Amino acid sequence: MSGEVETRAGGLSRRDFLKLMGVAGTGLAFAPFVPWGNFMPNPSSASLERVPVELPDGTQADVATFPINHAEVITYPKTGDKVLDEEAFRKWQFIRLPEELGGSERTAESFRVFSMICLHLWCLWKYWPDDGRRRGECPCHGSIYDPRTGTAFAGPASLQAPPSDTLPKLDLEADADGLLWIKPPVWGVNENGVVGYGRFV
Repeated sequence: MSGEVETRAGGLSRRDFLKLMGVAGTGLAFAPFVPWGNFMPNPSSASLERVPVELPDGTQADVATFPINHAEVITYPKTGDKVLDEEAFRKWQFIRLPEELGGSERTAESFRVFSMICLHLWCLWKYWPDDGRRRGECPCHGSIYDPRTGTAFAGPASLQAPPSDTLPKLDLEADADGLLWIKPPVWGVNENGVVGYGRFV
């Protein structure tokens, strides 16, 4: 009895701790079956029309002028509300691949757009172009993503089962002037993916 009282005085009792672990385990067991896409901002508010790839300076991305092996953060879908548009779930890494991965071609295929939400614990990852490894890396726990496919190949996200090891993506097309546009996405794990959850390759 005195041991239980001492444990309670220091925090949770052993019984309460075990109950908490049971609830957490049950939640994790059913997590893959929850339709997470219904709770994210993207499915209901994304445009059914193509929209321009708008860079942070307000210009539209162009296949002729956007630098090879370079990335910028873009917002999609935009709402027009400055606060809502700053949500992490609306942030994407817009990447022009390095030359050795086809980035020198003046086509939409030279570019990738992946959700910035790391699939491990939802930190924001970044594209690193300069150290020869050409990777997307999460600063929180070191998950590393392939810039061609968005699939994690190192770190905790790489240990997760598909689709939770591959970043959601946006598809692009270039018009006759070389300006880049985002095609209307299909939010689902077999298509563009679900932000924060992933997609099948």
